[in-house]
Amino acid sequence: MTGIKSRDSSGADLTKGRPLVVILKFMLPLFIGNIFQQLYNMVDTIIVGRFVGQNALAAVGSTGTIMFLVTGFAMGLTTGFTVLTSQKFGAGDAKGVKRSAANAALLSLIVVAAVTAASMALMHPILHIMNTPAEIYADAYDYICVICGGTAATIAYNLLSSFLRAVGNSKMPLYSLVFSAFANVGLDILFTVTFHMGVRGAAWATVVSQALAAVVCFAYILRRERILVPLKSDWRLDREMSRLQMGVGLPMALQTAITASGAMIMQTAINLYGAVVVAAIATAVKLQNFVAQGHGAIGMAMASYAGQNYGKGDEERLRRGTRDALLFTLIYSAVAGAALLIFLEPLMSIFFPAGTDMSPMMPYAQIYIRINVGFYIAMGVINVLRNVMQGCGHALYPMIAGIVELVCRTATSVASMATHNFLLTCLCDPSAWFSAAVFLGFCYFSVMRKVRKEMEEAKEMRRSG
Repeated sequence: MTGIKSRDSSGADLTKGRPLVVILKFMLPLFIGNIFQQLYNMVDTIIVGRFVGQNALAAVGSTGTIMFLVTGFAMGLTTGFTVLTSQKFGAGDAKGVKRSAANAALLSLIVVAAVTAASMALMHPILHIMNTPAEIYADAYDYICVICGGTAATIAYNLLSSFLRAVGNSKMPLYSLVFSAFANVGLDILFTVTFHMGVRGAAWATVVSQALAAVVCFAYILRRERILVPLKSDWRLDREMSRLQMGVGLPMALQTAITASGAMIMQTAINLYGAVVVAAIATAVKLQNFVAQGHGAIGMAMASYAGQNYGKGDEERLRRGTRDALLFTLIYSAVAGAALLIFLEPLMSIFFPAGTDMSPMMPYAQIYIRINVGFYIAMGVINVLRNVMQGCGHALYPMIAGIVELVCRTATSVASMATHNFLLTCLCDPSAWFSAAVFLGFCYFSVMRKVRKEMEEAKEMRRSG
């Protein structure tokens, strides 16, 4: 490990030092980066709401779950591809790092082509099935089609930033996101306000900004993270390596797709209440997603932490880090939830022109947030345990947890649509989070028994070989 780091990598060694300190230090840039990632859509929504109108805001918000499905599936695959890179880095295998990076890049090209073609072809049927209100349909279609057409930019950034995190570098993805977030603001204003491109302008600003983030990460890897630059001989699809990467990436992608499908069903229920409620919940969801980035960041940190320590064979350190991460999520959930409850109304007003009457929307947003906040800890548990398992190469249980989420969201959504009960609609996410957290809690102990056995077998092979 030391040889790799000194020659080819400026990343962090997550196998040494106090686990909580190491995890939080690695997590902080990820958290800030996630915040800036959320700013992409938030800026789109704010500028569209202020300069195009409430219906345009509802249109952008109503496509959020579709965007989550399309880009989340692709990003789940590419993130899963880099788990092997993290394990190779943790084991000190420089050649394996390069080969896994090349193989992941080639697999990602296939993913880009497939996801882009499928999403563009199916967009009209999806919007119809989701009961998209007629007054926002055209804008919703225009926005999401540009986003789906730019899937290549999203995957490129996600793959490159995942490579950097795999070798312990969480700072460069942050710097590239900060740069592209400011670019996104400028492009949003240019395309939407100056060029009057409407929601399409906001979508193009997002795509171009993510492409810029990918370019920055790529240039940095070529200059500073040579451990991730494959040799000419590495550029071929390896059957065994592809099997391992797909074995982790496909369940991660399916897990994300399953979760997104449940969210789409919930959005279908919300759409039945009309454009005002859609705008209110879309805005509340943007704020909730913003706050929830702490959970996402600790999860991303734990994927790299687990991958490196699994590769090194340190089971006790892996368990200790998981316990520390769960404690962090408990504290963060309480603080973040309280802050959102206190500042909900002034934060929501940012999305609309000055003088907008918020009274029709606020009751719906307040009920939604009050119900969801009580279950933030369950969301945190899901992020920690899911990523620990995936970092160790065990992606089946997290995928099944996604199915548990889908079943619970679907059942609650169907019940809410059948009874036209708004409270049930607001319980869609909490029911899914709680059920999946309980399921993963039991699965974690089973996975750790398997991890111990795998580490013992690996040690025995090293001794005998």
